[in-house]
Amino acid sequence: MKKYSTKILLLFFVTGLASVSVFAQADAKPTQVKQTTEDAKAKSDIEIDKKADEWTAALSLNDAAKAAKVRTAIATHLKLVRDWHNDHPATLVPAGINPATGNKLSEMDRQIIVSSTIPKPVHDDLMNVLKAELTPEQVEAVLDKYTIGKVDFTLKGYHAIVPDLKPEEEAKILGFLKQAREQAIDYKNMKEISAIFEIYKTKCEQYLNSNGRDWHALFKAYVDKVKKEKEAAKKN
Repeated sequence: MKKYSTKILLLFFVTGLASVSVFAQADAKPTQVKQTTEDAKAKSDIEIDKKADEWTAALSLNDAAKAAKVRTAIATHLKLVRDWHNDHPATLVPAGINPATGNKLSEMDRQIIVSSTIPKPVHDDLMNVLKAELTPEQVEAVLDKYTIGKVDFTLKGYHAIVPDLKPEEEAKILGFLKQAREQAIDYKNMKEISAIFEIYKTKCEQYLNSNGRDWHALFKAYVDKVKKEKEAAKKN
């Protein structure tokens, strides 16, 4: 009887250890996830700080105090945009349709919608510092860093598609692209930034159509021209 009692006690002891181990592992998972998230954020902070340093250095400011204000404003803004994006996934917007088109909302549509709810002061605080400390040209240089020069690149595209673009047409298109650039800085990645530019590219093309142009025909002619040039290059 004593032998059986010892076996039973040993079984309870082993079972108890197993239970403790399972519960310990279960308790460890949230801690591990939290640690991983914190590590990723710390790494991201370092990358953002480096980016802010590089963008500020590119301005060649001969005023340490001014440079510090600009650098801090950029780094703070980038981190707030990142945090807002990471804390507001596309799933927060219910699946549905775009009331303007009737098309089903894509995941990008839903992400743009929720990302656009970022508090206005996040944008304004950055722009207020940039405008107070920098020249208009330097402000544009910073915004171009955020959007990897998409204004100039896109404008060159319009010149290629519409070779006889008039000065007033260029001015209107440039205005739309600059609006896109400033709005786009409040979005975390290039996919979202490009989506914002697409909104304003549509405005540009609608403007050209209303100004007597046929955007569809112009674009088709450009594509055909590029194809012929590629075919000719292959033959040579």
